[in-house]
This record gives sequence, structure tokens and C-alpha cells, in this order.
Amino acid sequence: MNKAPIVLAVDTPDLATAISWVKATQEHISVYKLGLEFYLTFGSEGVKAIQAETDSAIFLDLKLHDIPHTVSGAAKAVAHLAPKFLTVHASGGSAMVKAAVDAIPGTSITGVTILTSMSESDVSQVGFRAPALDSAVALAKVAVTAGARAIVCSPLEISAVRSEIGSTPIIITPGVRPLDMAGTDDQQRTMTPEAAIKAGANLVVIGRPITQSWAQGAGAMKERAQEIGSRLI
Repeated sequence: MNKAPIVLAVDTPDLATAISWVKATQEHISVYKLGLEFYLTFGSEGVKAIQAETDSAIFLDLKLHDIPHTVSGAAKAVAHLAPKFLTVHASGGSAMVKAAVDAIPGTSITGVTILTSMSESDVSQVGFRAPALDSAVALAKVAVTAGARAIVCSPLEISAVRSEIGSTPIIITPGVRPLDMAGTDDQQRTMTPEAAIKAGANLVVIGRPITQSWAQGAGAMKERAQEIGSRLI
């Protein structure tokens, strides 16, 4: 069975629940995203526990952002986990991104541009002179030029980023919501998964629209992953 281009955000403070989510959805999910909270709670052993349950790729979403030497050391510290993707903030600059690339060459270093939780006013308030779209494009170019093989941007910036970085780098976009999912939660710049893929994203990050089905059991969660995924294949 072809897996959908979905990155499932495994956001739970309970490792047994995380493993159950993977077991329930792995027929339909291409990548599992393990974020900072997950890693700080469960560490490398938690990542290994997820890897033991699936052949899907791991997106280690640590969003590293520090001086190049420190980022290099942090990337080397997780190299033994061999994640498919490891995130760094592109705003850390080209030297920092390159340090991560050089430290863990078997992993696709993934440059995070502008967080999808940020509105235009937030972008301006923190000091970006250009609007979110222009800033995201500039950051994507910095990251790819420094060797990043993937980019995270909001769905509203996909087309512009793709035009700037070309067809080879992978674009991963959070901030997607199915039409039947009410509200945007903490996301400010959103789009449907189908529209994001059509705009040029390779992978879409989805969390609660799938994981909230767990309240109805593993079967319901599997069906939800299949339902959303079938629209994207």
C-alpha cells in the first residue's frame, strides 16, 4: 500500500500512547514527527522505541538554533538515531546550517523558515523587515545554499519558496487543516492538505486532525489517517 505524504505529529506526553498511535496509522503515514517535548521527555530511547514499531521515516523536530559549534555537536549527538529529517532554524544563518549539514551528512537537514504560529504582526514585531512570505523565501534560500535538503514553510509560502529553491529540495508544510476540521488552533497561516500538495509541498504535517480520533479507539484513528491520506495520493 502506498503511504500518504503525511508527517504525523506525535504530540503526547505518554510513550505508550505514542507507540499505539504509530501502530494504528503506519500503513498510511510516511513520516512521524517527534518534537522537542517528546525528545526532552523520552530522549534517544523514546525515538528508538518509535523506530522499532515502523519502517516509516523519522522527522526529528528539534529546531536547533545556536552558534555553529554547538549546533554541530547537537547534530552529532543524535546522529546514531539516523533520522530522515532534522530541523534547524534557518535564521541561525548559513554557517550554522552548514555546521549541521557537515555533522550529520546522512540526514536531510531541514531549514525552518517562519513558524506557522506567527502572524504578519508577529513577524514584524520580532524584527523581520520584510513580510512573512518574503522572509520565508529568503530564509529558505539561505538554508538550501548552505546544504539543507529540506525546508519547512507555511502553506501560503510554498509556491514562492519552490520558485526560489527549485524542484530538488523537499518542502514540508505544517499549518494544514482538512475542511472538516473546525478552527486553526495555534496556527495562523493555514491551508487544506490537498491545496498544499497541489501548491508544491512534498509532505504535509498533520497532528490533531488525526490524533484526536484516538479517543474513539485505534480503529477510528486508522480510518481517519486513511481517509485524509487517500485524498493526497
